[in-house]
Amino acid sequence: MDSRKVRQRIVLFLVLTFLFSAILWSIIVRAGQLDARGQLYTLVLMWCPGIAALLTTLIARHDLRELGWKIGPARYLLISYALPVGYAGIAYGVTWLLGWGALTMQNVPAGQPLGIFILRNATLLFLLGGLPAALGEEIGWRGFLVPQLAQVTSFANVALISGAIWAAWHYPLILFADYHTDTPRWFALLCFTVLIVGISFAFAWLRLRSGSLWTAAILHGSHNIFVQSIFDPLTRNTGLTSYITTEFGIGLAVMAVIVALFFWQRRSALPVLPAKMER
Repeated sequence: MDSRKVRQRIVLFLVLTFLFSAILWSIIVRAGQLDARGQLYTLVLMWCPGIAALLTTLIARHDLRELGWKIGPARYLLISYALPVGYAGIAYGVTWLLGWGALTMQNVPAGQPLGIFILRNATLLFLLGGLPAALGEEIGWRGFLVPQLAQVTSFANVALISGAIWAAWHYPLILFADYHTDTPRWFALLCFTVLIVGISFAFAWLRLRSGSLWTAAILHGSHNIFVQSIFDPLTRNTGLTSYITTEFGIGLAVMAVIVALFFWQRRSALPVLPAKMER
């Protein structure tokens, strides 16, 4: 293993990712909000890491199969889909139970049973919107970046570094567009960063354990659908709700720390990796 070449590939990937993304950031920031047109730009933005990973792999003359296209064991795909249901369900359930937010049907289409609303979003919306959009990011973050980092550093560092980069990549939308809530911007940024870095331990573990980037794509898509399209619309603000719920509240941030500890404790279950991964 030539660690110098690995680092060069990582740098090239990051330069291309942030270069491509800067074009989309400027367009979205100029619009100021993620409306219908902004959502289209956001979809393109989400594919910038994937395009950068594909180009980096081709420039380095590596096999594109190294990005992890194989499906992998079904149990890891199921874990990836179910994990956000668990950590988000606990965060929002506690919020409703303690009155920090209220369960509401006001955002459910009139006459549509709650079960149908959840099922439709969890399946149809996930397959048509959540998964394709998430795949673009995950080809880059977990298809390319995580395995490359795993060649030169420990599992904890892999998760922390990839998570920090992933979080920072969202910052322009949080700071200069409307990808946030009505809480102070510093609070939203802090909670979002803890959330993203925390769940990156699950993303990295599942990717390295299964050898498949599809675990990350499914986990990412499932997170977006269950948090943004199911739990958030089912929650009514009762005062402190914005500080607890959404990706910018403390509830999911706390759950992400628990998720991180859970997967970090299971790092020994990862397959044989370079010596630094065994620390």
